[in-house]
Amino acid sequence: PVMFGYGWDPARAAIWAVRMNDLAVGFCATDPRRLKALAQVPLQDIDAACREISRAHSSGHVGVQIGNHVGTKSLNDPGILDFLRHCASEAMPVFVHPWDMMGDERMNKWMLPWLVAMPAETQLGMLSLILSGAFERLPRTLQLVFAHGGGSFAYLLGRVDNAWRNRDIVRADCPNVPSSYCDRFCVDSAIFDVAALRLLVATMGAERVLLGTDAPFPLGEQEPGKLVAETFADDAGTRTRILAGNAQRVFALS
Repeated sequence: PVMFGYGWDPARAAIWAVRMNDLAVGFCATDPRRLKALAQVPLQDIDAACREISRAHSSGHVGVQIGNHVGTKSLNDPGILDFLRHCASEAMPVFVHPWDMMGDERMNKWMLPWLVAMPAETQLGMLSLILSGAFERLPRTLQLVFAHGGGSFAYLLGRVDNAWRNRDIVRADCPNVPSSYCDRFCVDSAIFDVAALRLLVATMGAERVLLGTDAPFPLGEQEPGKLVAETFADDAGTRTRILAGNAQRVFALS
């Protein structure tokens, strides 16, 4: 996320994306059985972002990573929705990672931006798509994956459904109960707690959770895959889906 460049001049950001994407493909070519590249795009310029998606796809990228917002524009922004439709047309899965977190002036200690704001940003991105009714306008072929287990989404989904049932303002643009849209996206497993992972799988379904580690960052899982293996030690089907099968399906990996 620190390399998105969404605040840069669009032309400079486009050049940067090309450079980063070419380097990523070259790096992954050193061990193509283990490494696959996700592209980045200048999302502040939708036309340029769409062009780079097409170029990156043809050069070997298996998907794209984007932030959960561009300035004040959330994922339900009309331009970003056009970009997501283009990704679907190119069969390029979209991995959404939070960045440029809210509340910076109140979170200058104890890594609070990473502990509080990142999960909140992720849920904000997910709900901006759900409550705006965007999924009614996006193709079902679009593959979306949200980082960090979807942040606070699974734990607070009951609160969201309750609000939708009881408040007109919540359901004004969303025709169906929010939890019914869980089949429109996936999340990763980087939540670092057995009970939380079980809740996540119960909420999303075992087919919609992919292995996530946040490695090699200090907050990442120190032994990638250990949490999934321990949590589902007696459930080989779920364990295999999360550790390998779901990613193979979403990113069309052989």
